[in-house]
Amino acid sequence: MERKKVGATLAVLCVGILAFLSWNDPLPVQGQSRAPRRQAEKKSFSANEIDTQTSRVYIHVGATGFGHEHAVLGRVKSGEIRLGASEKAGRIVFDMAGFVSGTTEARRYIGLKGASSPSTARQVTANMLGNHVLNVRRFPTATFLIASALPLKEPSASGLPQYRLNGTFTLHGVTRSLKLTVEAKDKDGKVRLRGGFPVLQTNYGITPYSKAFGAVGVADRLTIYGEIDIARKARLTRKNSNRK
Repeated sequence: MERKKVGATLAVLCVGILAFLSWNDPLPVQGQSRAPRRQAEKKSFSANEIDTQTSRVYIHVGATGFGHEHAVLGRVKSGEIRLGASEKAGRIVFDMAGFVSGTTEARRYIGLKGASSPSTARQVTANMLGNHVLNVRRFPTATFLIASALPLKEPSASGLPQYRLNGTFTLHGVTRSLKLTVEAKDKDGKVRLRGGFPVLQTNYGITPYSKAFGAVGVADRLTIYGEIDIARKARLTRKNSNRK
């Protein structure tokens, strides 16, 4: 009888040890990093950080003379936005060297019909990025430094919350004050901000492109639209794990 009791006690003890080890990750061997037993952890975006992979900028470029309207696709290089902040609310850094004209995505967003030929798109992009217009070699980025991002009482036309962003916009080496209203929408675990604002190229020291003594060219006034995705909060996500 005593042997049976001892054997049963050892069996229970072994089961308990195995259960404990299965719940806790083993300590790493010296010189090795900890490797979780389940799928590796994936770091999400930090709180208020802009998702540069999904955020987009679209620019509607008007025409003069016999010129044509253009749609430009741009991307965000880095930034963060703290919604509700009354000071130091963040910044958006635009990757000017990566702006491309004539994409189907941009034309659809702006509302231009038809498509640009590849050769036309390449030529317009080259003119836009060149020394006589944006001069991206000298000014590779533009920055919206946001002083405040306060909520508005009235919702947008689509019923979404709105925020007023106040700050300064630096383009082509020139800084001017900027105020715009954006609407906020929850999307895929982030907050998508949508808004737009007009600028005059000449206000930023840019001479609008033209040729044939001005018979063909682009308008001084541009309209910049943005869809900026920001993380709601910082967290570590762990997939395929049953831990609480």
